[in-house]
Amino acid sequence: MRRRRVPPFLFPLIIIFVICLLLFGLGSWLFSSERDAQAVVEDFYTYEAAGEFSNSWVLLHPFMQERFSKTAYIQDRTHVFIGHFGAETFTYTIGEGEKVEGWKMEKDRSPFDKTYKYLVTQHYKGKYGKFNFQQEVYVTKHKDNWKIVWDYNE
Repeated sequence: MRRRRVPPFLFPLIIIFVICLLLFGLGSWLFSSERDAQAVVEDFYTYEAAGEFSNSWVLLHPFMQERFSKTAYIQDRTHVFIGHFGAETFTYTIGEGEKVEGWKMEKDRSPFDKTYKYLVTQHYKGKYGKFNFQQEVYVTKHKDNWKIVWDYNE
């Protein structure tokens, strides 16, 4: 019985094909929508934990910015988290992202095209001891940028 020999040019083509598949998979993972959305949540809470509320306000979706002027947002966040809770800063954890189809921030609004939901837990140590604050945080695209939205549905 005679064996057929694989043509010598075929082996390098297979290696190149496998490398391309690996690079495509890595690129898809690195540049995925969910990864970008989670990065915005991470940035938002990094600013919030540092008390940089003007920077976190910029990451809010325009619908959210309609609800709070920048000045009002900064004053409210400072007043509630630092004033009432007596916490200078906090740590946080972000849960796994979940893609949500047809989600609306409130009943009278149109649904967003692409939305991810994260459960964020803020961990405080304040004048009243240790406590945690949990919030579902939604991230959606607005003009090619991911923005933070909160749920106002009843």
